[in-house]
Order: sequence, then C-alpha cells, then structure tokens
Amino acid sequence: MKFHIEKTSQSARAGVLRFNGTEVLTPVFMPVGTLGTVKAMDHAQLSEMGYRLILGNTYHLYLRPGEEVLASHGGLKKFMNWQAGLLTDSGGFQAYSLSSLTKYTADGVHFKSHIDGSPHFFTPEKVQDIQNVIGSDIVMPLDDCAPYPSSTQRLREGLERTHSWLERSHRHWKENGYDKTSALFSIVQGGVDPVLRRESAQFAASLDIPGHALGGLSVGEKKEQFREAIAISTSILPADKPRYLMGVGSIPEILYAVELGVDMMDCVLPTRNARNGQVFTSFGKLNLRREDNKMSSLPMDTECDCHFCRNYSRGYIRHLHKTKEILGIMAATHHNLHFMLHFMRKMREAILDGTFSSFKADWLERYRGG
Repeated sequence: MKFHIEKTSQSARAGVLRFNGTEVLTPVFMPVGTLGTVKAMDHAQLSEMGYRLILGNTYHLYLRPGEEVLASHGGLKKFMNWQAGLLTDSGGFQAYSLSSLTKYTADGVHFKSHIDGSPHFFTPEKVQDIQNVIGSDIVMPLDDCAPYPSSTQRLREGLERTHSWLERSHRHWKENGYDKTSALFSIVQGGVDPVLRRESAQFAASLDIPGHALGGLSVGEKKEQFREAIAISTSILPADKPRYLMGVGSIPEILYAVELGVDMMDCVLPTRNARNGQVFTSFGKLNLRREDNKMSSLPMDTECDCHFCRNYSRGYIRHLHKTKEILGIMAATHHNLHFMLHFMRKMREAILDGTFSSFKADWLERYRGG
C-alpha cells in the first residue's frame, strides 16, 4: 500500500491511496457490503458511479457462505464479481453489537452464532486467516470495542486486549506472508477517555503498520467527546499513513472527522436510511414517506444528476415506498450512494482549493440539527 497526500487545508487532507492495482482518492466514504453485497445495489452500478473501495464483514462472511465456499471461488471479490478494493473488519464490532452471544478471554472471543447458536472462537490469528481466504485488500485486527458508557476499568481491559491482539495479528500477518497481498490497519480504542485514547494511539503509532483505524466511536457518546477522541488520535498517529474512522456516515460527523485529519470512513447509514425512505440531499435530509411529497413532481434532490433524480419524481418514489415496491428501495439507495460519492468529491476539491473551512460551514448549515 502506498499513500500520498496531495494537499492539506489545516488538518484536512486530500490524498491518494494505492494498493493491488486499485487507486482511491481520499477523503473517501466506503459503502458497507456486510454479506458480500451492498444492499439494493448491483456491483457494476457502484463501479460506474466511481466507487473503488467497499467493505465486507469477516464475522458474517465466516458464517455465510463460509470459508470453504469463498476459497472454492477464489475469494470474495471473484465470488461477487467486484473488480476494485475490499476492506474487511475483524468481528470485533460484532462482539460488541452481539454482546449477549459473546464472551471475551485473553486469547480471543467466543461467539454463539446469531443464526443457529453454534459455538465459534475467534483468535487474532484466526481472524487474519479468515480475511486471507476472503481475499481482502485491507484487513483489520481483532479488537475489543467497549460499550458507551464504560468504566475506566472496562476501558482499560479492552485496551490491553486490543493492544495484545494487535501485536499477535501483526506478527501472524507478517509470518504467513499476508503482508504481500494485504494491508493491516491498527484499531485505536480507549472510548472517550483522553488518557486511554492517547495511550492507544501512541501504541498503534509505535508499530510499523500500513494504516490506522479509529474504533469505539459513534456509539452514543456526546458530539464534543467524539471530536476530542478523534483530535487526540490524529494528533499522534503518523501523518504519512491513512487514517480510517470506523462506522461514521452522517454529514456533520464526516465534516468534523475530515477537518481533524481523517481520510477514510464507512457506515451503513446511507443504505439503511434509504430502505426506510430517507435520502440525503443538497439541502438536508428528506423523508420521502411524508404526506407533503405525495403530489411533488420534483426529483429527490434538485441538484442531483443521478439516474433516479433525472427520471422520477418524489411523488412516484414515495408511492413505491408506501406500497413496499422494491424499486423504491433501489431508487433511494442508488441516490444516497451517488450523493455520498459526489459530496466526498466536492469536499476533496475544497481541500485542494483551500476552501475547506467555508465548505464545512456551508454543509453544516444545510444539515443543522441533523
């Protein structure tokens, strides 16, 4: 992996990320394809839009379709016919989100499958092996994402596990030659405790590792805490390595994160909200199911040139959502991902032009209260 920063605007960075024949312009938003598909989207459409990096989920892909199936097809990218970049998380967040089905030990995480209750054990080494079978370009280490709020003791326990597991992941990744085909990122934890967040960032920065992720945020903490934790992390992590903020996808969060030096982010928000009839637009969020859209002949976004904004009205797409027609979900999803891609491109241009501060202020005003 090679990462080149073209220009900065204070701490905001416009860069280029290159790996395995794929080039990604940063800052970048990455759509989430948990089970090997970005919901309601054809992969060719994502590529045509301009997306070059999407996510898969190690835990879910391990359960279904399973390592044997993925190996027989030559990895996930061949299985799903995706020609560009793939990042996979480690299952650490699933240990947090499925906490009633998981148990931490010093060696790893015991899971009970949410599908059939069968037992599974993820170690740092096993997670790297699974991601190698998946064929990921960017891989994550197993980590402990403590819930919010957590006691200092719980945060400390999570930090020590995360650091120990990162060392083991890093060693296994290099010893098995996985470093020849993938880039391993660290995951900085510590919740919103400034001392622990700083300690975790310092530990991650001490390792010779291709990139760094910020975990454990956007899980219920206050906005001020969210920003402080990012600021602490990015002030310590190496400036010449990409920084990835995990699980963040709202416009205000993205703006603040990029302002603080974040290069990559992902979230289910654009696709999940689309399935519930909410779209992102150039004037804020729009709920398509509202009654006042019933007679509207306007597109979802008057400033958008996506296929569905060019060809269909809000009134029609509202009708599709109200009648639970699949095309309604497809339309809203397509629009939201088109919007996110172009929003990120405009933000990158603002960094290159030196106008990021005014860009941020303008978009925060459009999404105030959101």
